[in-house]
Amino acid sequence: MKFRPLHDRVVVRRITAEEKTSGGIIIPDTAKEKPMEGEVVAAGPGARNEQGQLVALDVKAGDRVLFGKWSGTEVKIDGEELLIMKESDIMGIIDTGHAHKKAA
Repeated sequence: MKFRPLHDRVVVRRITAEEKTSGGIIIPDTAKEKPMEGEVVAAGPGARNEQGQLVALDVKAGDRVLFGKWSGTEVKIDGEELLIMKESDIMGIIDTGHAHKKAA
């Protein structure tokens, strides 16, 4: 099944957090917080402004994003747990590019 979000909605796959601390302690599932970072799986075409013009979204499939702890609605599509949220619930895009090197 293929799912296409409407308007300014975005489908996000949570990125799972590390299961061990830096000290090597394994964190049980019950103590883990749900990650607030994810990857955009699909994005709608955008919302319409007051003039009726389509305003495209700033996020696209493949973007890594940061969202609020209680954002979105959890759904299961093809056995995969995903979140559907409005673009306004996304706080920002995480740039996964390499850090800029300092000029010597």
